[in-house]
Amino acid sequence: MSETPTTYPASTDIPALVTGQTFSKNSHARLNREAAFLSLCHLRPEYIDRLLTLSPSEWRKLLYWLDVSGLTLYFAERVAELKLQGALPSSVSQRLQQNLSDNRKRISSLLRESAALQAEFQKANVSYAVLKGFSLCPSSVPNLKLRHQLDLDFLVDESSASKAREILEQAGYRMCGTGGRTWEFKKNETPKFSTKNMYKDGFGHSVEIHIEAVEAGRESLLGRREYREIEGVRMPVLAPADLFLIQGMHAFKDVCGSLPRASHLLEFYRHVCSRGDDPQFWSEVHSRAEEDPRSFLGLGVVLQLIEVVMGAEIPSKLAMWTMLGIPVPAQRWIALYGLRCVYGTFPGTKLYLLLQRELEVAGMTFKRPARAVLLPTRLPHAIMPAPADETLRFRAQRYAAQLQFILRRIRFHVVEGLRYAWASYRWREQRNEFSA
Repeated sequence: MSETPTTYPASTDIPALVTGQTFSKNSHARLNREAAFLSLCHLRPEYIDRLLTLSPSEWRKLLYWLDVSGLTLYFAERVAELKLQGALPSSVSQRLQQNLSDNRKRISSLLRESAALQAEFQKANVSYAVLKGFSLCPSSVPNLKLRHQLDLDFLVDESSASKAREILEQAGYRMCGTGGRTWEFKKNETPKFSTKNMYKDGFGHSVEIHIEAVEAGRESLLGRREYREIEGVRMPVLAPADLFLIQGMHAFKDVCGSLPRASHLLEFYRHVCSRGDDPQFWSEVHSRAEEDPRSFLGLGVVLQLIEVVMGAEIPSKLAMWTMLGIPVPAQRWIALYGLRCVYGTFPGTKLYLLLQRELEVAGMTFKRPARAVLLPTRLPHAIMPAPADETLRFRAQRYAAQLQFILRRIRFHVVEGLRYAWASYRWREQRNEFSA
């Protein structure tokens, strides 16, 4: 496997800070985010020059976006690589260094936790593989300490699911939610989790079990798994082509959401770069993708968005069967709204529903249709179920966090629902013009 480059091959049209997409009154802040993200992709002086002129208040807003987009640690490493610590405000430089230090401890703790759980899985003959997270090293993540990881993900054979659940519960986890074939477990939760402590160790552990049901006539992902040593721990991971497809479709799921994380695009493109123009690998990926036709469109959307946002060049052997098949309306959505969604900030937007509707027209199915997502008919689930030994103070904090969450969601649905309604009207008008 080739070494993942620090800067990436780009098309002849590398994104400039003044892009073709029109921003609203927040354009100044969005251009700052664009400069920070592109400084991770291309060594162009204008990106750095813009960042060096930011005021303390602008840095606070930018750092918050880097946090929610998953880029803070990568950005901190880039600052160190370019020896820019002294050129930044001292509070910014200290904050970035503290984040790196905290995350190193957090990742070490997660690795120990993962190794302990896997040892129990292996002792109980659980058929499993590590998903995402640690398995992305080194193809997508050259250094695990530079990735912000919230949880541990395992793919588990259906016959082993009950054993895996028992092991997790014995380790102090409790099931907090289920969705389809995914079980979520948590322990040591806190209602005070925020960007201030997101890189620190000791603020709860989360595990997701993804249950694989083997279909007749289809080879199991676990049947193709491989063993790899990661940070001194030998663990089962998906076969290379399967790993690539799962990561790509996870990024697609993220794009079809209210706030896509820029880090998912960066990490997936690093994976593309690590494979270069390897015909055998891309042929195998294509063969695996044929098992799920959604993969063709999903990968195509993600890759075209990467091309637009990062000015990246996609290998022709991958682009031919992914990007060339994207419906014209979906291409238009990426051109009109791609940058706005990637460079948006919490809590995001509902504009992705325009893309989802067009993909539904093209025959793609989603877990929740766009119409059902647009206006929820019930309150959100509890973000943190009551623990057995809950104190009065902890309960008050939990209720306060839940109320704050509900109020934020109500505001999101009202504000973004109105924006979506206007955008949907304009979208239909333009579609009619193209059809005429």
